[in-house]
Amino acid sequence: RTLYDEARALPAGSTVVEIGSHQGRSTVVLASARDDVEVVAIDPFVGGKFGGELTRRHFERHLLEHGVADRVRLLAERSEQARASWTTQIGLLYVDGKHDCRSTSQDLRWVTFLPAGGRVLVHDSFSSIGVTLALLLRVLPGRELRYLGRVGSLATFERARPHFSDRLRILAELPWWTRNVGIKVLLRLHLRRLAHAAGHHDTFDPY
Repeated sequence: RTLYDEARALPAGSTVVEIGSHQGRSTVVLASARDDVEVVAIDPFVGGKFGGELTRRHFERHLLEHGVADRVRLLAERSEQARASWTTQIGLLYVDGKHDCRSTSQDLRWVTFLPAGGRVLVHDSFSSIGVTLALLLRVLPGRELRYLGRVGSLATFERARPHFSDRLRILAELPWWTRNVGIKVLLRLHLRRLAHAAGHHDTFDPY
């Protein structure tokens, strides 16, 4: 819903950049918001658990099934490669790429193409170790992004100079992050009863 609402609020002719499209679920949501906004989906579809040619075929099929293929432009390359040749302003940035610290930090460099007040949505914030470390190292001490809040682990930022209170609100999420990481450890150790006692009632990672 957050993805849809943010794309819906953009001016006509805007561009949404989505980093990490996988099978296209979020791509479909972004492209469905309105028919006068282009979604640029960036995903190299490298082989492995979360990529490869089969994943790309699923992605393309889902766009066709939902009637949004004409609103989406796929760049089948890494975020850094796409950014190196990018020159135009974007209206919204959605980051759901490789969840390590370095990749997420690189993905956040796309903020330079946003106007003042432009929104950045980051998936798995305060749930993934790599994503959270990137936020702590790049956003917390930075001067480009102001933290607005989160829905689950989807965090929203805007391109604006942060106040001290904005930085404190990022730090205030760390106990929740610690809890999520702890549950992930318990699940990998097959200690599901302890995870259940901590309030996690699923076999999958939180968020």
